Amino acid sequence: MPATAGGTDREVTLNILLRLSRVIDAINNGVGHLTYWLVLVAVIISSGNATVRYVFNTSSNAWLELQWYLFSAIFLLCAGYTFLKNEHIRIDVVVGRFSKRVHAWIDIFGILLFLFPMAVLILVLSWPMVVSSYTIHEMSNNAGGLLRWPVKLLVPAGFGLLVLQGVSELIKRIAFLLGLIDEPGEKMHGHS
Repeated sequence: MPATAGGTDREVTLNILLRLSRVIDAINNGVGHLTYWLVLVAVIISSGNATVRYVFNTSSNAWLELQWYLFSAIFLLCAGYTFLKNEHIRIDVVVGRFSKRVHAWIDIFGILLFLFPMAVLILVLSWPMVVSSYTIHEMSNNAGGLLRWPVKLLVPAGFGLLVLQGVSELIKRIAFLLGLIDEPGEKMHGHS
């Protein structure tokens, strides 16, 4: 390959991709940390709603739905963050005996063959539901319920963040296999 001022074209490209990976990691890290606060909000709303229900013998469908919306936001928006932190479910019993290089190859195949097709399919199929819900101003069927499009928007947003993190993890695994970084993640396969 022809050499450039900063190294070979391949090295320059990989360094650009590693910078992109760091940007994606920062986005998902930021979303993850913001989502921590949603847990607190969900707990406050849950306990407040329960207190009002038992003390005043009344309740609101809007507050119950808001709890459900917050749980959905926490679960969906943290998928990419969970992948970044390598806290997702793995089958370490099977692959735990392999070297880090074999782990990286397994991760690459898993990302390409399972994560990307599943996450992109859900993202693409969920978007028309969001648009339709927004267009018709869909409301909950429950009396006093909330708009539906915001919670439906969480599905493509969450899977979009997961796809982005998949791109980042793929870049890191390839860079690791090429010897450009020591380890592809903060916590690879359960080892600190």
